[in-house]
Amino acid sequence: MSREAGTSGTGTNGAGTNGAGTGGAEAGGAGTGSDGAGGTGEVTADGVAATAAYTAPLTKVLTKYLKPTKANPKHPTYAGAVAVVMVDGKVTANIAVGHALRYKAGPVELAAAKRVPMRTDSIFDLASLTKVYTAVLLMQQVERGRVDLDAPVVRYLPGFTGKGKSRVTVRMLLAHTSGLPVGATMKNAADKRAKVLATPLLTGATPGTTYRYSSVGLMVAAQLVEKVTGSSLPAALRNGITGPLGLRTTGFTPLTWLPKADQAKRLVATDARTSRGLLRGTVHDDVAAQMGGAIGSAGLFGTAHEVAVLGQMLLGGGAHNGKRVLRAATVTQMLTNQNRGLKAVDPDRPGRPADHGLGVTLRQPWFMGKLSSATTFGHTGFTGTSLLVHPGHRLVLALLTNRAHPNWSWANPDPMRAEVADVLAAHL
Repeated sequence: MSREAGTSGTGTNGAGTNGAGTGGAEAGGAGTGSDGAGGTGEVTADGVAATAAYTAPLTKVLTKYLKPTKANPKHPTYAGAVAVVMVDGKVTANIAVGHALRYKAGPVELAAAKRVPMRTDSIFDLASLTKVYTAVLLMQQVERGRVDLDAPVVRYLPGFTGKGKSRVTVRMLLAHTSGLPVGATMKNAADKRAKVLATPLLTGATPGTTYRYSSVGLMVAAQLVEKVTGSSLPAALRNGITGPLGLRTTGFTPLTWLPKADQAKRLVATDARTSRGLLRGTVHDDVAAQMGGAIGSAGLFGTAHEVAVLGQMLLGGGAHNGKRVLRAATVTQMLTNQNRGLKAVDPDRPGRPADHGLGVTLRQPWFMGKLSSATTFGHTGFTGTSLLVHPGHRLVLALLTNRAHPNWSWANPDPMRAEVADVLAAHL
């Protein structure tokens, strides 16, 4: 599942420490749910969003994908979605449509009274958006002089061994040029962390020469963060990102820190036909699930607003609301194309550019649509999530959907992502 691949957070879950998080900037209006099968339920946008010219067009396009479309004719693209737009650091649109929960295991469609409407503060499985947070945490250690981007990974992680792997640098992990495969095989592995480090390079791969998306690379990056900080990944997240930025509902394993009432109202479901049963508050990614829910490539949960804050922090040169997370020079390095002149190998999207920074992808029209440019950056997640930042327009778009509910194979989310970007582009 890794191809795209805290309300009262205490302890080491990375969820923050600021108490119940249902107010403030995230509170917004709660959607009463549009019927993805063709019903007429209400779609809501909060009062802030109503001031933006693109609120109605965005709501219209988000609502359209609650039903089958020409792009996905057999099924809806998702059961529900939330979009947050920021311009110059201010929320200009905050829209929720559809349902956070529409199906039970089977999948079987729930009766209308048992469905859970999507809210602007609904909490999603962010899937591979986790990789951006991992990259930020690793770059913090580069700033502190604990990690050299151009040093071989094995210098820090002696278990990172195998044919050709001594040539893999830390930079290659974040730029997806390591030659590592997309995913790792954990089945029957006694030591799953060691198994990740021992993952062999793809046959014939030469590190540093080709862009190939690799979740394993970010899993290794997270272990590197843990090694040099002496902290678990959730603790490093809390200390390095969610705490400083005041993100109260971003963290791993939300069932361990989110109050029961919020679990029922705010958690967004993913799969309803998995062998693990309905997934709601439990990570969708299989490898993350096998490794306790917290790895560098997947496992984070959060709201659209808090994802947008992360994007705004990067857009703001590493600081947000007076809190600095990274130096401006570090962010510039992250947002610089590391793969100029390299080819890309992506069976899912033939012809895609190899453009990639350190932990974020650049210039990808397949999800950025008409907002794609040499400097536009962001990331996508397998569960239907995405972050898009256009520096020229000072714009951040956090678009979170539950396209994996009830079945990730029902629809391709890319046409929807591109159309949402196109709508924004037309009104900027």
